[in-house]
Amino acid sequence: MDVCTLHRGTAPLLISLPHDGIALPEDIAVRLTPEARAVPDTDWFVSRLYDFARRLGASVLVPTFSRYVVDLNRPPDDVSLYPGQNTTGLCPAVRFSGDPVYLPGQEPSADEVAARVEQYWRPYHDTLVRELARLRGEFGRVLLWEGHSIRSVVPFLFEGRLPDFNLGTAGGNSCAPALQARLEAVLAAQQDYSWVANGRFKGGYITRQYGRPSEGVDAVQLELAQSTYMDESAGRYDRPRAETLQKLLSALLTAARG
Repeated sequence: MDVCTLHRGTAPLLISLPHDGIALPEDIAVRLTPEARAVPDTDWFVSRLYDFARRLGASVLVPTFSRYVVDLNRPPDDVSLYPGQNTTGLCPAVRFSGDPVYLPGQEPSADEVAARVEQYWRPYHDTLVRELARLRGEFGRVLLWEGHSIRSVVPFLFEGRLPDFNLGTAGGNSCAPALQARLEAVLAAQQDYSWVANGRFKGGYITRQYGRPSEGVDAVQLELAQSTYMDESAGRYDRPRAETLQKLLSALLTAARG
């Protein structure tokens, strides 16, 4: 089974969806709690939500395996992206609820974590790097868009209800200031969704690692509250809700490209 699938596009836009995967290798699945085997912390349906972007010419990179195998948006040395705050790691031992991922005594060893990095993490990043290089070589500049989503209320990670749109640009370091300003202008011009820039979610490893605006790579992470496009309680994709959201997503991607 391939670690990831790249849908190669024709525009200087690469959409990365590192938490869309749901597959679990059997030797890992049998060690997980029954609740974790349902991979509840998946960024549910984001590949379906962003499917419209392929019509814009975007390349789209989609993983196969769950973040419980290895989190593709964490650094390979597992240094915390949010020091002092609750978070989950490279091979998560706790879920977003704070409950364990593994049955007692079944957590991966350091050697197993390193092996998962080589088998699952590195191929995704190698593919991402090659596609960024191809697009930058062809167009001179490329936008890396990190598509994420999360339940709107997760007390283990943040207080209260999450804004609908959570832009992350590593505090303005991962993309050109003018690009961020265009995105904020689009969000400020609408009244249907709440939003924040560089709040609780400032951008994960991918945004911070590959966003090099001075070198022709702009990177933006968008963490969506899942209530914007699905029925969170039922775990079901809400097509009418999603279609409304896609119009704003399309406007953001168009504005980001300038």
